Amino acid sequence: MSESILSPKASSQYIAETSKDVTICSEGVAKVANLIYESVKNKSFDITNWKKHALNPKTMDVSTVDWIFVLDTMNFSFWSEDASNKYTVTYKDKAYTGYWSLCAAVNRALDNGIPITTPAYCASISGEQLADILKSDSNQEIPLFSERLQALKQTCKIIMKKYQGSFVNCIRESDNSAENLLQLIVNNFPSYRDEATYGSKQVSFYKRAQILIADIWTCFEGQSLGFFYDIEKLTMFADYRIPQILAYYGALKYSDSLMKILKDGVLMKNGDRLEVEIRGCSIWSVEMIREESQKLLDEDEETKNALFNSVLLDQFLWDYRQLHAKEMDVIPIHKRKSERKMQMYCILDLIANESMN
Repeated sequence: MSESILSPKASSQYIAETSKDVTICSEGVAKVANLIYESVKNKSFDITNWKKHALNPKTMDVSTVDWIFVLDTMNFSFWSEDASNKYTVTYKDKAYTGYWSLCAAVNRALDNGIPITTPAYCASISGEQLADILKSDSNQEIPLFSERLQALKQTCKIIMKKYQGSFVNCIRESDNSAENLLQLIVNNFPSYRDEATYGSKQVSFYKRAQILIADIWTCFEGQSLGFFYDIEKLTMFADYRIPQILAYYGALKYSDSLMKILKDGVLMKNGDRLEVEIRGCSIWSVEMIREESQKLLDEDEETKNALFNSVLLDQFLWDYRQLHAKEMDVIPIHKRKSERKMQMYCILDLIANESMN
């Protein structure tokens, strides 16, 4: 990570302080903070929630780390132009959409003896093989298939060449530091570089890189391969779903012109100013929510020692939005078609080869 690029936390503060079309509102921040406080108090906010999802691994071993790594490498952009016809995967008699459809497809492949979570297999996977693994049960195939294929192949090639075939070795190189691991990920794996230019500065979000670290931390419950002494350095993960709940509760307020763009479903370009403002203000508002929530927790004898950070806050909000999708969907999402610019994938081989020399 270049010193000239602001960290996600510093980026979000800078964006929030200069944003034109997205505003953070203290009243809404307080509402969400109270929601979080009550959820911690009633035990619905917990590090074990990740493993309670039916499709997530339950074991804490090397194979689980590679499952998480492969999933998060392909974890981007699941929205469909036609909301009534979504990419759908049926697994064990249940139909899944969105991110869970990817999990279902990968687990289906594993059940059929296909080693889709093994970097050695993914490094040379063909388009036909991946298409068969990710095949849909609806008329809508997975969005951005080519981008997922390229990201998976090139990322796993790097794992094979630099990390002896497993992301575990990248974790070990980090010396139990989430901040070190974040730098290793964005420095070594080009498809995880989630950066933009805003105003006069280079900013970063590193959504999937932080999700990757957070998923390992929560799956291992902060132990063994999931122990990071500085996990609190991570921010929330700036996606297109969390802003829905933040705007719904009034923590974020959109300008009239931005709201019209969102309602009209205008496709934003990667790094568009409006997209950057939504993502940056989302991160900073969650930082404010975390601080307000912590104050409430510290004042209560029952909750003052509760495990609490931005990772768990993000995961709770994402799950909460899933449970209340119908009411949250009155707030339109910001739409963009790719985590990375298309031309990035055209130079991945060059970057990967140079980084291995």
